[in-house]
Parts: sequence; C-alpha cells; structure tokens
Amino acid sequence: METVRITEADLTHLRRAIALARIARECGNAPFGATLVNRDGVTLLEAQNTRVTDRDCTAHAEANLLREATRRFEPDMLVQCTVYASTEPCAMCAGAIFWSGVERVVFALSNPRLYALAGDPPNKLRMRCADVLASGVRRVVVVGPAIEPEAQMVFEGYFV
Repeated sequence: METVRITEADLTHLRRAIALARIARECGNAPFGATLVNRDGVTLLEAQNTRVTDRDCTAHAEANLLREATRRFEPDMLVQCTVYASTEPCAMCAGAIFWSGVERVVFALSNPRLYALAGDPPNKLRMRCADVLASGVRRVVVVGPAIEPEAQMVFEGYFV
C-alpha cells in the first residue's frame, strides 16, 4: 500500500469542504460539504448536502457535486480532478465518484469516527470509500482521513 501525503493545498480544500458542511447545517440539512478541484488547484464547483431541503435521499454533497460536474465538464477534464469531502464518502457517493471519472478523493472525517459520534444510526453502510473504489477496474486514489478533529466540530450538538 502506497503512502500518500496530504499537502497544504489539500488541507485548504478540505477546510472549504468543512465550511460548506457548516453552511448545509445552517440551512437545515445534514452537515456535509464537497468541492471539485482541478489539477491546477482551481476550485471548479462546490456543493453541500441538500437531502432535507430538496426532499431527496440521494442529495448528498458529493452526489450533488458530481451530478453538476458531469453536466458541465467533459470526461477528460473530470479525470484530472480531485473531490474534497468534509466526511468520507458513503458507498453511493463513492460510486458517483467512480462513475464520474474523477481520479482522486480526499476526505477529512472517517465514517467510523462519524458513526462513533452519531451513536448507532439506523442508516449505516459499513462499506468504506476505499473499498468501494478498489472494486472498480479503474484506479481512484483515496486519501484520508485528515484533520478529523476540525471536521467533527461541525457535528457538535447535531446528534443530540
């Protein structure tokens, strides 16, 4: 298994995803955010969870992000991008990452740590993002968790 370093640029983009998660929570949604960044470090799109406000169980931040990204950008552009997520993408969102063609995902808070904060939620898929993506024939680099203490702060008081 290769070791992948988290860069200062990665941390900056993760902090923006966490800020988007905070905005999602302020809007009445679950606190999850994501950004799409090209190889030059330019943020192309941002999204947040809108599951409650859109009344759509699939409106996770990463799914919203990639739905819009595949409308706007050609596949050869997306393959050069990174998704930054405030929390480890679920199995559905990992699938969306794979199908979009994006080559890299970086996340802040791991699903096991999220579930530890949440107690024992009824909607829990124990599949890790890296495991879902490793089952595909195309390689997608998965980096994380990183800055978990910062990422979990957006959940303070959320699961009460």
